[in-house]
Amino acid sequence: MDGATGQDAVSAGAPVAQRLDNLPVTRLHVAVVAACGIGLALDTFEISFGSILAAFFSTPPQRLPSVQLSTLLGAVYVGAVVGAPLVGWVADRWGRRNALIGVLLWIAIMSMAAAFSESVLTLTVFRALAGIALGAYPPIAISYMADVVPPRSRGMLMFGGLSLATLGPPAAVFLVRSVPPAMPWGSEAWRWGLLAGACGGVVIAALFACLPESPRWLAARGKPSDADAMFRRFEFSRLMTRLAFRANGSQAVTVHSLGVEKHTRQARHWVCVGGLFVLSPWSTATFPVLVGAVLGQKGFNLSDTLLYLGLGTLGPFVGTLLTATVVDRIERRLTLAACALAMVAAGFGFVASKNPVFLVGAIAVFNLFASLYLQSLNVYGAEYFSTERRASAMSAAWALNRIGAALSPLLLVPMLREAGPVPMFAVTAATLLTSVVVLAFAPAGRQRSAIR
Repeated sequence: MDGATGQDAVSAGAPVAQRLDNLPVTRLHVAVVAACGIGLALDTFEISFGSILAAFFSTPPQRLPSVQLSTLLGAVYVGAVVGAPLVGWVADRWGRRNALIGVLLWIAIMSMAAAFSESVLTLTVFRALAGIALGAYPPIAISYMADVVPPRSRGMLMFGGLSLATLGPPAAVFLVRSVPPAMPWGSEAWRWGLLAGACGGVVIAALFACLPESPRWLAARGKPSDADAMFRRFEFSRLMTRLAFRANGSQAVTVHSLGVEKHTRQARHWVCVGGLFVLSPWSTATFPVLVGAVLGQKGFNLSDTLLYLGLGTLGPFVGTLLTATVVDRIERRLTLAACALAMVAAGFGFVASKNPVFLVGAIAVFNLFASLYLQSLNVYGAEYFSTERRASAMSAAWALNRIGAALSPLLLVPMLREAGPVPMFAVTAATLLTSVVVLAFAPAGRQRSAIR
């Protein structure tokens, strides 16, 4: 069965953006979401090396001083602060797909260089350079998905793609843990993981080269013929039957535009979204990175620490897929607030326990709700920004996120070593509770609304 051919909702004379919104879900939509999700898995695979490196360099004989370890862990986020807004501007000017391909190739080059680092200093430098792309990839991929996914199924499809990101951390941990000591670099198995990430970057870049550019972005850039050509690739792609039935059975979408909002409401939105992105890394990024260091401080050896880290990262994938089926039925702010409170409970349970089973369970629960929180925040933000500004606006929000992620290890690593895990997590919990307060003043989400 062909795609949108014969669909009454699609008018040949309508603007490309409107025609794109009215399409049913096709296999090409799913391919775009899947490619973005696989790339996000690579991004989290690379980011999760912070936790792996924290475990390696927190135990003898590789144990680093607090300042040196904090700098190594924060380097990737420093790079992201620079890279996210810069590459976001490139994506709005030169295209989502081209930016994604360039970002993935940069990740491959920097990961290869980091794998062959001869000192902690050079490793820190290459991690910072890799961070330029690692910070830029998520907002551009999210913008690409938001551009092309029909609004009636936006939350479900984007959550499905974003759920693939949860596979990156367990893949990294179990890959590194499986490297036998007899192999070259066996005692520094993290090098093999970075080499695997470099290969993955090249493969995923080739995958994006086969996908179309965003028709919505092309239309916004004044390229109607190119936009129409890319739209027809979606139009004549084959339907995903069940998803198409779900979309066709829904009510007509409501069109919103930032350009018609009152200035005060728009300003409040920017402040709220920016605040949420600044606060989120203390829980969704830095605390998971420090889990390995906390386990080492509790007396677990490196092998057991990596095992518990790996087991604790398995839960988010299944949980996120299940949440994707209902995410469009729950108001975005309610989802975010519930996830924040669940992280507070799981985090205090983790830092207060020494039982291995309870520790793994607490890590899994925390990682699940951290993943749901970050994905919900991304969808919530992307739904508000216009096509012309979406990539740069989301990238600016992610830059704020990475500022928090770069600064938080500088405070939390010394606090962990000097005061212990409970006071350290108390700071993280305070940022989560502050996020709940911000959500009370944030504008409502835009489920099922067309975006411009």
